[in-house]
Amino acid sequence: MFSSIRWKFIVVYFLLVFIAMVIVGVFIVQKFETQQLNHISNTMEQRVETIINTSSYISEDDWKSVSEEIQKTINEWRLDWTETLYIIDNEDVPTILATTSKNYEKVVGQNALVYKFLDPSLILEAFEGETSEGVSKNLNDNSIIKHMAYPVLNEVGQVKGILYMTADLQEVYKTIDESKVILTKATLLALIITVFLGFLIASSITEPIRDVTIKAEKMARGDFDQFVEVKSDDEIGQLANMFNYLTLKLKDTIQEMDLERSKLDTIFRYMADGVIAVDMDGNIIHANPVATKILGIDSEELPSPHMTEKLMSLENGLSLDELKDKAIDELEGDETLEIGSSVYKIKYAPFKNEKNNIGGLIIVFQDITDQHKLDNMRKEFVANVSHELKTPITTIKSYAETLMENDDLDEELSNKFLTVIDNECDRMTRIVRALLQLSNLDYKKTKWNKVEIDVEKLIRDSCMKLDLSFKEKGHMAIIDIEEDLPNIVGDKDGIEQVILNIISNAIKYTPDSGEINISAKRTLDSVLIRIEDNGMGIPEKDMERIFERFYRVDKARSRELGGTGLGLSIAKQIIEAHNGKIELKSEYNVGTTVDINLPFA
Repeated sequence: MFSSIRWKFIVVYFLLVFIAMVIVGVFIVQKFETQQLNHISNTMEQRVETIINTSSYISEDDWKSVSEEIQKTINEWRLDWTETLYIIDNEDVPTILATTSKNYEKVVGQNALVYKFLDPSLILEAFEGETSEGVSKNLNDNSIIKHMAYPVLNEVGQVKGILYMTADLQEVYKTIDESKVILTKATLLALIITVFLGFLIASSITEPIRDVTIKAEKMARGDFDQFVEVKSDDEIGQLANMFNYLTLKLKDTIQEMDLERSKLDTIFRYMADGVIAVDMDGNIIHANPVATKILGIDSEELPSPHMTEKLMSLENGLSLDELKDKAIDELEGDETLEIGSSVYKIKYAPFKNEKNNIGGLIIVFQDITDQHKLDNMRKEFVANVSHELKTPITTIKSYAETLMENDDLDEELSNKFLTVIDNECDRMTRIVRALLQLSNLDYKKTKWNKVEIDVEKLIRDSCMKLDLSFKEKGHMAIIDIEEDLPNIVGDKDGIEQVILNIISNAIKYTPDSGEINISAKRTLDSVLIRIEDNGMGIPEKDMERIFERFYRVDKARSRELGGTGLGLSIAKQIIEAHNGKIELKSEYNVGTTVDINLPFA
């Protein structure tokens, strides 16, 4: 019964009220007792001071000579019946000279320090010149007495005697005890009312909660057609409203989850990449059709077979034991595996279980066979082209030797052959040089002849070399060079090659009568060379790959204009070899901007 929230609420409510009443009662009683004692102390002090100020005999230095007059004086005072006054002189043996006690004859003349109704410690403190107070309890009759010893000083500031007053506190503590009884009865009454009201309040709270609990149990069994009656607008009513809202949202959520699960299953099933989930024991617990095909396993056998056995059987196999030895932050990575005639890039990352511990790995098989083949083709292209160019060069050389050996050939024909041979040699040499340059850049074999370069002269010389190209397409070249531009250090031919390549690209891919802006200015620690055109621009999807080797945005147009896809790649490597930076910004059908940053000399 007491496990119910109703009784817990009642007990807590009961304890709160009980503790509050006890604390308040103790505080009130203590404050009342303190107030009564302070009132009595103040009254006693006022009466003593009044006696001192109004009695001429008290003002005398020798109290013993006027003791009878002092006795008459204090007898005339109408003290409260609970109060008793003693007049004590300051002799070698403090003696009681006068008193308002009923036993006058027995008290007067006694030693004040040994008199049983007086406190000798207070008397001694008063002889030191300090007013002292205290409370004593008589164990015989359980009476409680308030004591006050008030010193009286002579003209030179010495204590000539003491006015010692006592007051019976029995009536005060009787009143205090009656107050305690009243507070106890009030506490009991408050607790009874508290239990009754607590029961009513707890019932109004627990009944709706019990109703919600019963219907929640039905929902847990799959019956979502539950509705809680709302009886109020308070928090309980809000709980009922939220329960009803939760029921509706839960229905919608389950439907959405089923739909999302169906979508994910479809995506997972028909995605191009293979995906498997592996636990830390190496068992394949889930795999999509692409992954089962790659690994040659039957999806009906899952969760099995063993992942380690399958992947280790592959060439350059991936071992789960090796992955287990890695640190947690190293469990995410990628590998490249060859499976049959296909090449796959395997990416793996950990997933966590319900205890937030690593439960295994998600492994994705990405087929990069075509990309791998393309990379190989591109790498082989340089070697193949170089090899292919050797044949025409050899042929050209043979013709040259034939011409030199046959002196009887027609001079015009000989000159024509020589011109063709010379031009072809120059063209072939340039191609071979470009390919070899790219190879040297790849393997960092290029030897740079670094000198100080005048940027303005470099740009103007480059534009002069392309002057014919500008005129053929009717382009306007606008050159803006900042004054007193510092020199840069670099290989003049290499930097000039980059600038020529960028400007020639701007000329090629800018429609006739276009505008090409070439500027140079100082930045914080480098020279910025900027080449802008208003040509066709580059689509955003191609921007990330624009510096890739052999990558061409418009392959047909690039081939038609003589592009090979190597120019920007070579330019990037040359600039980076000079500790510079090249950036390309472009907007399709708006234009392209190329920024080249090269450090000062």
